[in-house]
Amino acid sequence: MEQAGIVRSRDLERLGTSRVQLRRLVERGALERVGRGLYRLPGAPVTERQHFAEAALRVPGGVICLLSALRFHGLTTQNPFEVWMAIGLKAWRPKGGHPPIRLCYLSGPALAKGMEEHDVSGVVVRVYSAAKTVADCFKFRNKIGIDVAVEALLSYRKTFRNGLEPLWKFAEMDRVARVIRPYLEAG
Repeated sequence: MEQAGIVRSRDLERLGTSRVQLRRLVERGALERVGRGLYRLPGAPVTERQHFAEAALRVPGGVICLLSALRFHGLTTQNPFEVWMAIGLKAWRPKGGHPPIRLCYLSGPALAKGMEEHDVSGVVVRVYSAAKTVADCFKFRNKIGIDVAVEALLSYRKTFRNGLEPLWKFAEMDRVARVIRPYLEAG
């Protein structure tokens, strides 16, 4: 618990802590309840990316995507109030809780490729790479808006000057290469 910023109640149960003991620890102030089934030590530093760690624990098979991944990589001015996560079509879906989670359903290579793992508050958070995220923004442009996708593309080109090859690979995988091409040629 000392090295992990946030821990799930089920992980504490595996270590021998019962739910009654958890409740008593929270009442005494030895533990702080962060969300449904999520706990941390009181006074533990809250980072800017804390909500990503909480979402990753709530949706174990999920991957941070779209607006949240853009925010994670610093490619947008958007600050979504929900954490956008990609999951498989038949994956378990969380109920309620904090932070609010917006799910996108993907399958096959679109779900599995382009994933990176980052350590956030002692939690392994899976996030799509910047190139995959920009391609996905064009794929889901009707959900998030074409203006957000174009802003992400322009920010990506500024940040990764020689990074068009991975972007192009993911654009072809998402079948949006024709959509992205005019924006690349104009920019």
